[in-house]
Amino acid sequence: MPVIELNFHSLITPVGIVRFFEIFLSCTAFSLAAASTHFEGASGAWCMFTWCFCFIVSVLIMVVELFGFSEKLPLSWDDFTSAFAMLAALMVFTSSIMYPSASTFLTGTCSDSICAYQAAATAMSCVCFVAYAIEVGLTRSRPGDISSFLATVPGLLKVFEAYVACLIFSLVSDPKPYKIEPGQQWCIAVYSICFIVTLLIIILTIGRCLTYIPFPLEKVLVGYNALAVLLYLTAAIVWPIFNFRGNPRPNRCGRDCSWDRLLGVTFLSFFNLIAYIVDLVYSSKMVFVTRTA
Repeated sequence: MPVIELNFHSLITPVGIVRFFEIFLSCTAFSLAAASTHFEGASGAWCMFTWCFCFIVSVLIMVVELFGFSEKLPLSWDDFTSAFAMLAALMVFTSSIMYPSASTFLTGTCSDSICAYQAAATAMSCVCFVAYAIEVGLTRSRPGDISSFLATVPGLLKVFEAYVACLIFSLVSDPKPYKIEPGQQWCIAVYSICFIVTLLIIILTIGRCLTYIPFPLEKVLVGYNALAVLLYLTAAIVWPIFNFRGNPRPNRCGRDCSWDRLLGVTFLSFFNLIAYIVDLVYSSKMVFVTRTA
C-alpha cells in the first residue's frame, strides 16, 4: 500500500501563506453577504458565486499540494495555478465593484446591521483581490524562467483577454442590439473568434498539449496576437459607430439601460485591444529578442 507523504512545506511558503489569506477572506466575504440576506439579481448572484468558487478551488489547490498529488495529475500544475490566480483576481476585482451596486448599504436604505454586513463583505472582497494579486506576482515567471507559459506576462494576458471577452458577452447577451447592423455582427464575430482561440491556447497549455503541435508555436502565437490586434482594432472602431451614431443616451436610463451596456462593450473592447497589443509586444520580445540574445 503506497504511503502518502504530506508536504507541509507547501503551507509555509510565501505562496502558501497568501493562499491561507485568500481562503479566509473569500469565505468571510460570502459569509457576510449571506448574513445580510440583501443582494439583488444577477449581480448579487455573480458575487456570491465568485467568492464561493474562489474559496473552493483555493482549498482544493492547497489540499492537492499538501498531499503531493500535483505531480501525478495529467496537467501542468504551475500553469493551472497561475491561470487560476489571475482569473480569481479578475473575478474578485469585478465582484468588489459590482457588489456595492447590487446591495443597499451605499444608498443608506438598509438597517444598521445589514449595512454593516454589506460594507464588511465589500471590504473583505477588496482585500481578497489584493491577496490574489499578490499570488500572481509571487508565481509570475522571472526573466529567463520559461518553465510555465501561463506564469509569464503573455500567459497572464491570455487569461485577462479571455475574461474580458466573457464580460463583453455578458453585456451583449440580448441579441437585439447587434442583429440590426452588419457592423455589429462583425464585432461579435471578432469577440467570439479571439475568445475561442485564446481559450484554446489556455486549455492546451494546462493540458500539456502544446508540445505535440508540429510547428513553431511561439512564432504562431506572435502571428495570432498580431491578427487579434487588427481584429480588435476594427471592432473598437466599428462598434461605437454602429451603436452610437444617431443614438444619444436616453434621459431616463436606469440600472439595466441597454445604452450603458453598449458603452460598457466599447470600453471593454479598448481594454482588450490594449491587452493584445501588450501581449504582442511581450511575445515578440520573448521570441525574437530573448532567443536571439
